[in-house]
Amino acid sequence: MEEQEPCATMPVLGNKAPEFEAPTTMGPIKLSDYIGKWVVLFSHPADFTPVCTTEFMAFSAVAGELEALNVQLIGLSIDSVHSHLAWVRNVQEKMGVTIPFPIIADLNMKVAKAYGMIHPGQSDTATIRTVFFIDPEGIMRAMLYYPLSNGRYIPEIIRLVKSLQTTDRYGVATPANWQPGDKVVVPSPKNAKEMARRLDEGYECRDWYLCFKEI
Repeated sequence: MEEQEPCATMPVLGNKAPEFEAPTTMGPIKLSDYIGKWVVLFSHPADFTPVCTTEFMAFSAVAGELEALNVQLIGLSIDSVHSHLAWVRNVQEKMGVTIPFPIIADLNMKVAKAYGMIHPGQSDTATIRTVFFIDPEGIMRAMLYYPLSNGRYIPEIIRLVKSLQTTDRYGVATPANWQPGDKVVVPSPKNAKEMARRLDEGYECRDWYLCFKEI
């Protein structure tokens, strides 16, 4: 019987995100440094690679928008700080883009392994393209995983941050294809009494279990 490759250890939604302390292009950081802020932690396979370069340029373009949403961007790959710094300088000189957020140098793969960023079916020595959404309490709220070959769609990352923040602020859910400003979904009734009065509460209801409202 063919031996199966070991599965990556994955974080769990709703649990504390794995704590880490790591060197970066902006000095050493710990995840707990960012309590009170949202964190978008993302990995890339390697410095000086074409798809990763386009992604870092795209992330840099929206860094100010994410900062306004109280989000700290943090990148990561299994490269050294010196490699990161050389790549950051190259992107600035050749592409005219300044990368304004820290990039973790994870040579010992400690952070990558804690976050399930290494998938042997893709590579034993490079991280796949992951994105982790960690809330101001340090709780893992969402995760995205992409293969080495395909770059991320950055507007979806911003949309998901706004969706999570809307959920927290108003105690609602967001429907499929939701965009900021769209109607949100009212939580389902918890009992028969709530169900009976649902249609009289002023919501836009398709039925007792599916109601929308504006915020």
